[in-house]
Amino acid sequence: MNAMKVFALNATGSFGGQVAEALGIKLAPHEERDFEDGEHKARPLVSVRGQDVYVLQSLHGGPEQSANDKLCRLLFFAGALRESGAARVTALVPYLAYARKDRQTKARDPVTSKYMALVLESVGIDRIVTLEVHNIVAFQNAFRIQALHLDTRSLFAAHVQDTMGQAHIVVVSPDPGGVKRSQLFRETLENRLRRDIGSAYLEKRRSAGIVSGTHLAGEVSGATVLILDDLISTGGTMIRAAEICLEHGAASVVAYAAHGLFVGDASTAMLSPSLGRVVITDTVPPFRLDAAARERVEVLSAAPLFAKAISRLHDDGSMAELTEG
Repeated sequence: MNAMKVFALNATGSFGGQVAEALGIKLAPHEERDFEDGEHKARPLVSVRGQDVYVLQSLHGGPEQSANDKLCRLLFFAGALRESGAARVTALVPYLAYARKDRQTKARDPVTSKYMALVLESVGIDRIVTLEVHNIVAFQNAFRIQALHLDTRSLFAAHVQDTMGQAHIVVVSPDPGGVKRSQLFRETLENRLRRDIGSAYLEKRRSAGIVSGTHLAGEVSGATVLILDDLISTGGTMIRAAEICLEHGAASVVAYAAHGLFVGDASTAMLSPSLGRVVITDTVPPFRLDAAARERVEVLSAAPLFAKAISRLHDDGSMAELTEG
């Protein structure tokens, strides 16, 4: 692709390689160096002057680099690209750290989603592309630059069609805040399967870290229930939702989430008999799960979504098919 460079920082190198393969190009070379005192530097090894530049970096914590380390590397690398004359810098962030804290829920709370926008903009990033943030409205309103939100509807709908296309399906949101996400997924499924798909949602209350609420709005009896959420953290929300659906007569439950963080006792949760299957994307590798739990989790690649986004953005094509809203 003419006058375009795609970089993937080392922590996201495997995912970036898949994106480049889908685009039919090679990743542009760069250097990352770590120093004895914990500092580091990153720089492009090819000219980017006057070019449209894309940088892939997923901001989840990992065994070698924390979310903060990865953020710092992305900021410094983006700054170096602008210093080197890049015409436009787009940050492609498969998992955006700190996006969940998008409002004050207690006195003097930080609003980290807004602060993330400020620091990313400050180094000259022109555009950010991410996948399935917790609150799309808060995400879009936090940024002054173009902020594009990819969703997993087409990816997950294709999986449903391939694995359970003939089943009686009901899409369930595990909380009222996810109803819009579930509604859009249900509509995508209906268009793809060409038949009606049911919907339901659960109430959810959180206080001092304790989740409660058992009311289910909607009918799930005899259905294959698809519980859709933006991420799985400890797995507690998914297990609670699955158990309530089964108590109301659901035949089976499959959990879908864009990001699998799998912290705390998530390995135990993933082995729960209430979940028939758990499907996530590879924005966050499931490295925290033990071997037994990992066998219960199916990982779909989000790399083709990001490859399509790069291609369409570079060619000034429509993003409507890839984005929510």
